[in-house]
Amino acid sequence: MSLLPKAFTVTAASAANRWFASRAPKSDSAKLNLRNVYIFFSWEGMLFAVLLIITFIAGINYGNNLVLGLCFYLISVWLISFHVTFAHISGLQIRLLEVTMAEAGAPVWVTLQLRSESRQPRRQLLFSFEQTDDKANSKKDKKTSKKIKHNADNKQSILVTRLQNEQIIRLPVPTQNRGQFELPRLKIKTVYPLGIMRAWSYVYFARTAWVYPKPEVFDWQAQYAVASQEDLPTGGQYRQGQDDFERLDVYIEGESLARVSWGHVARGQGMLTKHFADPVGHEQTLDYADMPAANHEQKLAQLAHGTLILGQLGVPFNMCLPNEAPSEFSSAVMTGEGDSFAQACLLRLAKAP
Repeated sequence: MSLLPKAFTVTAASAANRWFASRAPKSDSAKLNLRNVYIFFSWEGMLFAVLLIITFIAGINYGNNLVLGLCFYLISVWLISFHVTFAHISGLQIRLLEVTMAEAGAPVWVTLQLRSESRQPRRQLLFSFEQTDDKANSKKDKKTSKKIKHNADNKQSILVTRLQNEQIIRLPVPTQNRGQFELPRLKIKTVYPLGIMRAWSYVYFARTAWVYPKPEVFDWQAQYAVASQEDLPTGGQYRQGQDDFERLDVYIEGESLARVSWGHVARGQGMLTKHFADPVGHEQTLDYADMPAANHEQKLAQLAHGTLILGQLGVPFNMCLPNEAPSEFSSAVMTGEGDSFAQACLLRLAKAP
C-alpha cells in the first residue's frame, strides 16, 4: 500500500515534465512568454493565502467591516504581486553561446546570454540546471551523481540581482559518463517583489556536449619515452624556429636580411642565410592496442591520459582508435601537437563507440 502513493507521485511528475516539454520545444534560444511562463504561490505565499481565508471567515462570522476591509486590502496586494511577478520574468530572452567539453565526472560549463528589452531592470532572477535521474545508471553511478550534486549545490545556481539590456553568465552542469551529454532543462524563477508569488519557466536546449574519459594514469615509461635533449641530434625531430643553429644555405632573393651571415660576406664567401631549428622530440603514436588495460573504457581513459601528457609537452603524436572511419580523420589530421590537437583527440575519444 505504501508503494501506491510513491508510484502515483512519480507518474504525475513524469506527466507534468512531458507537458512542460511540449510547451517549450528544444532550441538554443528562447523567449519567455505567456506559453512557457508559470506562476503559483510560493511557500510564504501559501501562508499568505491562509491568512486571507482566516480574515475573510472572521469578518463574515463577526460582521466586522474593519476585518473585511483588511481582507480586501490584502487581496489587492496579492493581485498586484501576481501581475508584477509575472511581468517581471515574461519577455526575457535566453541564448546559448557555448558549451565546453569536459572529462567524465567534471562539470561542463554552459555560457548563456541574457537579454532584456524592458525599460525597468529585472531583479532577483535565479538560473539553474535541473538534474534528472537516470534509471539505467548503476548504484555506483547514483552514488557518484549524489556526491557531485552535493559538492556543486552552492555553485550550480546563479542569482542575477539586476539585469538590464544584456548580461553573460556561466553555469556548471555535472556529468557522469563518457559520450554525448544532453543538457538538462534550464529553470528560471523569481519571487520578486514581495515573495508571495513564484514565477518560473523552463528552457530546453538543442545543443549537446561531449564528455571524454576521465584520464587513467598508467606506467607511461614502460609504454612510451619522450626523447631527451641529448637524444635529439640523432633521433629527434626539428622544426623551423629561433633557438638552435642548423645550417647555412645560399641566399635566395626575398629572404630576410637579418638572417644573412655578414661575416661570410665580409670574407668574400658570398651571401649565405643562417637557418635555425627548435627541437620538438620524437613523434609518438598512441595506439589503442598498446594500452595495458583489458577493459575498453579503461583503454580509452589511458589514451586520454597520454593525450594530455603529450599535449602539455608539445610533442607531435598521432592516435589510433579501433573501428574509426579513415575518411573521417585523414592522415594529415592524425598527426599534430599542442593543446588544440590534444583537444581534438579528446573529442575523438568522447565520440568513440
